Amino acid sequence: MGSAVGYAMDGFDLLILGFMLSAISADLNLTPGQAGSLVTWTLIGAVIGGFFFGAMSDRYGRIRVLTWTIVLFAVFTGLCAFAQGYWDLLVYRTIAGIGLGGEFGIGMALAAEAWPARHRARVSSYVALGWQVGVLAAALLTPLLLPMIGWRGMFLVGVIPALVAWVIRNKLHEPEVFVRKQKVKAPRFHALKLLMRDKATTRVSIGMIVLTSVQNFGYYGIMIWMPSFLSKQLGFNLTKSSLWTAVTVLGMMAGIWVFGQLADRIGRKPSFILFQVGAVVMLLTYSQLSDPTAMLWAGALLGLFVNGMMGGYGAVMSEAYPTEARATAQNVLFNIGRAIGGLGPIVVGAVAMAYSFQVAIALLAAIYILDMIATAWLIPELKGKELE
Repeated sequence: MGSAVGYAMDGFDLLILGFMLSAISADLNLTPGQAGSLVTWTLIGAVIGGFFFGAMSDRYGRIRVLTWTIVLFAVFTGLCAFAQGYWDLLVYRTIAGIGLGGEFGIGMALAAEAWPARHRARVSSYVALGWQVGVLAAALLTPLLLPMIGWRGMFLVGVIPALVAWVIRNKLHEPEVFVRKQKVKAPRFHALKLLMRDKATTRVSIGMIVLTSVQNFGYYGIMIWMPSFLSKQLGFNLTKSSLWTAVTVLGMMAGIWVFGQLADRIGRKPSFILFQVGAVVMLLTYSQLSDPTAMLWAGALLGLFVNGMMGGYGAVMSEAYPTEARATAQNVLFNIGRAIGGLGPIVVGAVAMAYSFQVAIALLAAIYILDMIATAWLIPELKGKELE
């Protein structure tokens, strides 16, 4: 619960920022480049925070370091409400992003260590669902609240999930598997070295970078450009575009839940391959559609397969690395994937301008074929493995 709330905080924060960019730009006289850089530097901060806080939590404790990340995020998100110009807002967003970046990996490690092996994929999927819950909450609340309280008030609202997460975390305790390991202090940067400790582990690390890169590339490439495509090329009004987005996000949530259930029953690798094949089929199918009703239902299935695999990364990385490197692996590997996947909107946008959005969506299918190859050759089947 605590881990899921923390990850919901991440999704909520990033989406409300996207909704507020035009209002912030008008109030502070920002150029489009400056407005876009607020999102970019939030993500850069998240990557930095992921690397730093992952290693810190492996050394000093999951709960303690998660509390630090929440306090850092809450303080600097609150300060955004009092920004007087571009530069101070940029600094606040970057530092808030650093706090935000530690959430995913530490929360995944904490959940995996607290639950038995037979439920590990399921509980990892529940943590991943937190992001989508945060995205839905932001999509529903921002249109209602922004006209009433403005962008400054929205930043203060963004502090609330952090406070809830902080209260929940204060009631948690360190997992037994971590407490046992913490009795022996490892050298500094030891956790990073463990990601490449032998050939087998190096293969897993490379495989997870491929999987998380494809995940983020596909997710951001589709979600950033699809509303614009629906509006400009197919003539969807705001209501139709919003309905598509909501149905697609619900499909993503269903996919994450289904993946967790399947992975604990039939294994991690078969579940990944099944969803990767589904992603290829749905991307190719979706690129051929033009009927609004068909696109609505296909959007739900597209979201299910493209994003459902988020339910499995936490389980695989928890099982593939020892306790003294578990949170480091989660944060480092996922954030490398996030950094590479962040190119998704740029590539999709460039292909869409040169050819068409349908061609760009169809080409995305190719990266999921790469995903299948990486899964087959680099990812071991670790279902039921007890944590080291």
